[in-house]
Amino acid sequence: MAHHEQAANGSEHIPAGQPVTVSIHRVVHPDHVPEVTSWVQAGVNLANRWDGFLGSGWIRAAEGSRDWHMLYRFADADRLAAWERSAERRDWLAQGTGLVEELRYQRRTGIEGWFDDPTRTDEPADVAAVVVPPRWKQATSIWLGFFPVNLLFTALFTYLVPGWDSVPLVLRVLVSTLILTPIMAYWVLPWVTRRLHGWLHRT
Repeated sequence: MAHHEQAANGSEHIPAGQPVTVSIHRVVHPDHVPEVTSWVQAGVNLANRWDGFLGSGWIRAAEGSRDWHMLYRFADADRLAAWERSAERRDWLAQGTGLVEELRYQRRTGIEGWFDDPTRTDEPADVAAVVVPPRWKQATSIWLGFFPVNLLFTALFTYLVPGWDSVPLVLRVLVSTLILTPIMAYWVLPWVTRRLHGWLHRT
């Protein structure tokens, strides 16, 4: 089978400084499973030595399935690009020629990348269940980040802005959401989910 790499559609729009998750759907012939397993592990070991690498994993859609879904994450788009353009990775990909066929390459970041590792819309439900945390864990993670940030914001504004409590409720909510939304999106939630990753994705 031919192996190839595709450029991610819209990858130039990835915001700077945010973790980026790459999802790759590859097809593996059953006769090549032992070789591909060793090849994948070699790639993980290589990426582990790369600056900004946050982790990786791979799963098969079902027992005996030819569909492998591989994921890896970098701290930001610049360091991901450095890894993807490196000679080391190019040499590693060349070793996989004839072993796997790549069907899809996708990058995810921002809100959709907080919790769910990217999956195909036509994947079996058991694949998505392995990589996507349950909603109650997602809600708990958001609350753990939002509660202290909102508490700190309320305390600071009440102390620093005279008459803050007398400001109309709509304006107070408007100001707080304008300030807290980017703080949560760019710093707090990525920080919280990185530290809770093992718990969030535990099967």
